[in-house]
Amino acid sequence: MIDDIDLKILSIIQKNSRVTNAEIARRLEMAPSGILERIRKLENRGVIKGYETRLDPKALDVDLLAFVFVRTNEKLETTKVGKIISEIPGVLEVHDVAGEDCYLVKLRTKDPETLGKLLREQFGSIDTITSTRTTIVLETLKETSELPLDINGSDSGKT
Repeated sequence: MIDDIDLKILSIIQKNSRVTNAEIARRLEMAPSGILERIRKLENRGVIKGYETRLDPKALDVDLLAFVFVRTNEKLETTKVGKIISEIPGVLEVHDVAGEDCYLVKLRTKDPETLGKLLREQFGSIDTITSTRTTIVLETLKETSELPLDINGSDSGKT
């Protein structure tokens, strides 16, 4: 069970995973050892999946963001194609979706030419893919992996 203190801890660390236990303890007026114990329990229970560093795609020359809708003729009970797609370099997310398409893929490449090559060579080599539709992002207005956490009945995430 996740209580209000756990939610506050999660809110703090999802905004900055490098924050120290001492700083979290100071903000929540608790002992650092108690914070460490709670974080370890959240990790062991799989609530905290890991810690990541967000990189600037433009600085790394992969600033073209695209979403690819993929249709396959694989059986409904399998996600084999999705697992293959997830191994392609540049693929950031693969979602098994309901509707006309089978998968929604988020990926980053250097430029439209690189995207075309990736679609032809990587996606095109998967026999069960029947079609793709690609949308290129012109500008990203919001991109986050932060989950909304309901702390004390509000979704402010402030502590």
